[in-house]
Amino acid sequence: MSNVEPDRGRVADGRAESEAVIQCDSVSRVYGRSSGWLDDGNEVEALSEVSLSVTPGEFVGLTGASGSGKTTLLHLLAALDTPTDGHVRLLGSATDDLSSGERAALRLDHVGIVFQRFHLLPSLSARANVALPLIELGVGKRRRRERAESLLEEVGLGDRLTHRPGQLSGGEKQRVAIARALVNDPTLVVADEPTGELDTATGDTILELLGAVADDRSVVVASHDPRVVEAAGRRLVLRDGEVTDG
Repeated sequence: MSNVEPDRGRVADGRAESEAVIQCDSVSRVYGRSSGWLDDGNEVEALSEVSLSVTPGEFVGLTGASGSGKTTLLHLLAALDTPTDGHVRLLGSATDDLSSGERAALRLDHVGIVFQRFHLLPSLSARANVALPLIELGVGKRRRRERAESLLEEVGLGDRLTHRPGQLSGGEKQRVAIARALVNDPTLVVADEPTGELDTATGDTILELLGAVADDRSVVVASHDPRVVEAAGRRLVLRDGEVTDG
C-alpha cells in the first residue's frame, strides 16, 4: 500500500516505538452531567472505569449488546470525544488535554474512521470522497487522485471511481468508506458496525479487508456480529459500560 507523507508536526507523536497506540486509564463517560448548581438527575453513565490498551498491529473486536457503550468507546479511542473521568492516550497524547482543534489534527494525521452509516457525501464521486481528507492534509491534486484511485483498486472498486454513493450498493459504499479511512495512512483504524447493514457474503468481504488492514496498523472494530470475534485477534466484551477480555 502506497504511503502518504502529510505534515505530522501539528500534534507530536510522543510514544516510543514499543508503546501502545491507545491507552485508556480508568475511563468513564457520563452524559447529562451538570456543570452548574442545577442537577436534574438524568445522568447516564455510558462507560465506567474502563482500562485497556491497544498495541501496534493488533486487530481488536469489541462486542456487546446494543446500548452497552461500544460506539461511545470508539469515539473516545478516535478522539472524537473526551472522557468525563480518566484519561485516553492516543499515540502518547492525552486527548482531554488537547483542544478540539488539536484533537482534529491528531485524528487527521493518525486515525482512520469507518462510520456505521458510511458518511459519504452524495454529490461527490467515490474517488472524490476517498480523497477528501488529503485536502486538509495539504496533499496536491494529482497526488490525491493517484492515492484515491490506488486505494479504490485495492478494495475492488477500480471500476467505480466516478460513481456517486447513490449509484453504489451497501457493500460498495462500505468499501469506499474503508478506502477513505486508509487514505491518510493512519496508525489506528476504528470501525463501527461495519457489517451491520450488509448481507452475509458482503460482510465477510468487509471483514477480510479489515483483517488485511490490520497487517500493518492497529484496528478496533465494534460490532455485535459474531464473525468479528472470529476475524479479530483479540476480543473485548462491553457489558453495562464495563469492558472485559472475551
